[in-house]
Amino acid sequence: MILVKTINELQHELSKLGATDSLGFVPTMGALHRGHLSLVEQSVANNTHTVVSVFVNPTQFNDPKDLERYPRTLENDLKLLEPSACNIVFAPSTGEVYPEPDLRKFNFGKLEEVMEGAHRPGHFNGVAQVVSKLFAMVNPDKAYFGLKDFQQLAIIKNMVKQLQLRVEIVPCAIIREESGLAMSSRNELLTAEQRENAKIISETLFKAKELMGQKSVEELVKWVLETINKNPFLNVEYFEIVDDEQLQAIKSWDEKNTKVACVAAFCGKIRLIDNIVLN
Repeated sequence: MILVKTINELQHELSKLGATDSLGFVPTMGALHRGHLSLVEQSVANNTHTVVSVFVNPTQFNDPKDLERYPRTLENDLKLLEPSACNIVFAPSTGEVYPEPDLRKFNFGKLEEVMEGAHRPGHFNGVAQVVSKLFAMVNPDKAYFGLKDFQQLAIIKNMVKQLQLRVEIVPCAIIREESGLAMSSRNELLTAEQRENAKIISETLFKAKELMGQKSVEELVKWVLETINKNPFLNVEYFEIVDDEQLQAIKSWDEKNTKVACVAAFCGKIRLIDNIVLN
């Protein structure tokens, strides 16, 4: 496994690949956990070579304090990646990725007007900026993203289509802690007490899946909000039941589409997201 920190070093290593070799890519913001490692494992299994990037992207944070709090643990990340058969770790500086400000504005239409997009203005534009830049630097055949960031995955697929990129986007299952809490780098910022209470989020989603046939959409949304918010450690920012393509709120179970329940909630000052496919 080779660590590179500049685009020139990255290009030099990639130039050694054979013409028929396939290249998998796992973009991360570091603070790696088993969820990230599952993406790396899938890439290693499917490709000749795998690149993992570790870069905390400033343009996708609309809260400077959130950017400041975000964990940065490169040394530990490298230890975790060592056994994974990943070939290259790309850990650039902010100046390397943004030698000058990225002024591009993407238009994702309705996809960015709901849920994360509504509560984090500019977030997905920042995601599209950095992912498109990383794709240009790495030029992968396949890129792997976790389904925990369900809306982000839809945005990236749309961006790939808009820019007519040849990379295949591979969605990967949510990896959960034993408690059911969706794995996230932000979990490391939770106290033991907060972590214990945060599991209510996933427990409520699992129960919502069971209750789908017993309550109307409106009743189920209300039930989820009340169930999570009655825990003194938790405060829901949004809960939506949406279709899996346009991410628009559904009104009835009779609608012929895949329905996904998506939630964002604060546990103290730490913002957590999760989702579950209901049907």
